[in-house]
Amino acid sequence: MNNGAGRRINGGAEEDDDEDDVNGDLDAWERTYTDERSWESLQEDESGMLRPIDNQALYHSQYRRRLRSLSSTAARIQKGLIRYLYIVIDLSRAASEMDFRPSRIAVIAKHVETFIREFFYQNPLSQVGIVTIKDGVAHCLTDIGGSPESHINALMKKLECSGDSSLQNALDLVDGYLNQIPSYGHREVLILYSALSTCDPGDIMDTIQKCRKSKIRCSVIGLAAEMFICKHLCQETGGTYSVALDESHFKELILEHAPPPPAIAEFAVANLIKMGFPQRAAEGSISICSCHKEAKVGAGYTCPRCKARACELPTECCVCGLTLVSSPHLARSYHHLFPIAPFDEVTSSHLNNPNCKLQRNCFGCQQSLLDPGNKPGPAVVCPKCKWYFCLDCDIYIHESLHNCPGCDSLRHS
Repeated sequence: MNNGAGRRINGGAEEDDDEDDVNGDLDAWERTYTDERSWESLQEDESGMLRPIDNQALYHSQYRRRLRSLSSTAARIQKGLIRYLYIVIDLSRAASEMDFRPSRIAVIAKHVETFIREFFYQNPLSQVGIVTIKDGVAHCLTDIGGSPESHINALMKKLECSGDSSLQNALDLVDGYLNQIPSYGHREVLILYSALSTCDPGDIMDTIQKCRKSKIRCSVIGLAAEMFICKHLCQETGGTYSVALDESHFKELILEHAPPPPAIAEFAVANLIKMGFPQRAAEGSISICSCHKEAKVGAGYTCPRCKARACELPTECCVCGLTLVSSPHLARSYHHLFPIAPFDEVTSSHLNNPNCKLQRNCFGCQQSLLDPGNKPGPAVVCPKCKWYFCLDCDIYIHESLHNCPGCDSLRHS
């Protein structure tokens, strides 16, 4: 038996040597191109010649398509500005698959970090919590809160994958937490699911109906293939279901959940919410933090009702329960109620018309709108003020500035 084992070991070593020889035959520059799969970055033009894909133009076209789809559904629709979102991450053995480089869980962790930061940038009054599924059990990794760094740090320490996945256990756990949310808060769940099955202790259909009665919107992004139960869950609760094709598609799908979604008609009830605007304490002051229950030196925020100290905003006062925010948080939430209209693309026929005088410079950055061949490049025009902008300024105006410089200049002139 020992000889046979020795032969197997030697045989395995010989196979490994063969693989090393194959990789060793490639030079360093060849291995680099093999790893990057650069041949996938080529496309065929009209004449049949191969040329690199213009990633910037592709990004701009995807952005314009997403902006148009959002604008078509954004008019006169009530949106939830105070959101309570749980991110459910599947950490079963399926998450360790390597069809996404370097693995599914590595891609998930990378883009969940980006999503959390973007979520709090666009929803400063909202809060997030993280739930993981491992070995058929759902665990609450972080309680719902408004600190992006605490969520990211906790997630990066718990990325081990094992066992099966249980969708029902995750929904039961999240339902118990979100039922404690005030009625004015919009309850949401975003599930990042890697498995192709779910091992549940009971009837998951009853759990789905319970989530629907609790007014919880459940959305799922799959990393494998489409599953009926995930699609049924999203249809019953008013969420969205999609399957990622590759890493870039996964990033696009998860970032679509950052802006506030339209409120469900039967649950869209207007409420007045009492909020407090705390004062910032002095830099050298020493006080006991009400959220961490420990003495801290440095700046904090004093609740205007009970005078308790909080570390960061926005948050809910641990003593009196008052929602504590700052005026910039309300200002950042305001642009979702009155979004700027998407700019119109300048058509090629309009650009090539010799009788039409075009702006030579972008109104925003003052850069030339002409290509190196002195031909008009891609541009957009504001439908109200009729000023022309380059594509980079178009993205900056709609995603960061949320005001048209041309319209503002006419308003103040």
